[in-house]
Amino acid sequence: MTAISELTVIGGGLAGCEAAWQAAESGIMVKLFEMRPGEKTPAHNTDYLAELLCSNSLRSRDPENPHGLLKEELRRLNSLLIRCADESAIPAGKALAVNRNQFGSLVTAAIESHPNISLVREEITRIPEESAIIATGPLTSDSLSRTIQDFTGKENLYFYDAISPIIDAHTINYKKVFFGNRYEKDGNDYVNCPLTEEEYKIFYQNLMAGEMTPIRDFEDPKFFEGCMPVEVIAQRGAESLTFGPMRPVGFSFYNEKGTPYAIVQLRKENRAGTMYNMVGFQTRLKHSCQESIFRLIPGLEKAEFHRFGSMHKNTYINSPELLCSTFESKKKKGLFFAGQITGVEGYVESIASGCIAGIMASEKIKGKLLGTPPETTAIGALIKYITSKPKKGTFQPMNINLGLFPSLDVIKMKKKDKRRLISQRALGDLERWIQRRNISARK
Repeated sequence: MTAISELTVIGGGLAGCEAAWQAAESGIMVKLFEMRPGEKTPAHNTDYLAELLCSNSLRSRDPENPHGLLKEELRRLNSLLIRCADESAIPAGKALAVNRNQFGSLVTAAIESHPNISLVREEITRIPEESAIIATGPLTSDSLSRTIQDFTGKENLYFYDAISPIIDAHTINYKKVFFGNRYEKDGNDYVNCPLTEEEYKIFYQNLMAGEMTPIRDFEDPKFFEGCMPVEVIAQRGAESLTFGPMRPVGFSFYNEKGTPYAIVQLRKENRAGTMYNMVGFQTRLKHSCQESIFRLIPGLEKAEFHRFGSMHKNTYINSPELLCSTFESKKKKGLFFAGQITGVEGYVESIASGCIAGIMASEKIKGKLLGTPPETTAIGALIKYITSKPKKGTFQPMNINLGLFPSLDVIKMKKKDKRRLISQRALGDLERWIQRRNISARK
């Protein structure tokens, strides 16, 4: 395919790489800018493109789950990032978890080898005049943030992303833990640390007394529910953790000491199982406090930490006021935004926004906009939320969930049946959308 024109993509994260790939695959010459390794960030550890910063899980693989459905839709749109995730997958029960270094390596190799993509490792601080996609993600540099703020005429909105600790698997006391997947009798992908009521109370008291890393440069942090720091959840009440990341449900098969009062789950970080992530334990506790407090968890008394939990800035714009449904700026035609800077929350949601922004920017360059997927699809439902003004309050980041889909024409239905019908409707409507586009492209 002979490439035409040129598109600038700023940001080599999940959304930027997917956007660059989609545009390049459609025959557009793409120049992808990534400031690392020349300019560092507080959270990145490698020079790979699309590095995963928080969890290594892309959540459910079940196509009848909103997150699984979103991934299946992306597969049908030939998503590079989902393909790389599938190829680097490691055992994680019903979730799609990846070996993060292998995932980053696969994405980087694909981008670097694509004949229509030129990867430039330097920082961009100004909005390009030509067609462009800004996909700088949660760690948009200060200089580019100021440029975006000047361009939009609005102050950037901030919230914080939190990272869970990673533990050396060899330092876990396996005599005090058990293997098992929640609600799966035969699964063994997770290490589960059971706590008695007394152990939980001691852990909770120490957690509440733990010293936090101060938030230095930003005020009024807005925590997204999906990345809520464990200590913030704990502040809601003494039992709040047992209804959140430490909930003991789904382990009826474990009866060695009766039903645990609380459970901490550890998920593999790599295929070899040499590292484990503390599921749901995002935190801004000081590192010394993390060591002392998390070692109160049975099985982790001598745990060694490959990475401590931390928090970092996340920046997003007021998308309903600033963006069209194609992710194109209402103020500057030919300028698109993608990824978490638009207010989508989550890995796969960022990939989806990059996918659509890349397709829409390509069509804009070719002079033929064919429209976005219908709102009955997971991608379309997410787009509608991101680009529609909220009925009440201010715009807040969101990940894909059942509440975003149009209602079904039924009065009463079990939740599992509702999910199945929503999934069937979404995939059917997406296939028809793809077919219409293919027919239009040939005309």
